[in-house]
Parts: sequence; C-alpha cells; structure tokens
Amino acid sequence: MFLKFLKDESGATAIEYGLIAGLIAVSVIVGAGSVGNSVNETFDSLATTVSKN
Repeated sequence: MFLKFLKDESGATAIEYGLIAGLIAVSVIVGAGSVGNSVNETFDSLATTVSKN
C-alpha cells in the first residue's frame, strides 16, 4: 500500500496544472496592467490635445 502511494503521480500532475494556471494568471495581470497604462497615456494625450483647441 505504501509503495502504491509513492508511485501515484496524480497529485504531482494536479500541482503542475496549478502552477501553470498561476503563471498564466500572472501573465494576464501583467499584460492587462501594461495595456491599461498605454491606454491611459493615449487618453491623457488626447485630452491634452482637445483642451488646447
């Protein structure tokens, strides 16, 4: 029974999937933050241009 437990790799697979999901989540958060900053800069530039005219 103990040897069967040591050979069982289903828990390791679940941990690997969890790590992959975590890395994807971090990537999405960083990407969304970067895009958000870019959009914010574009709108600030647009607002400055509109307010000058």
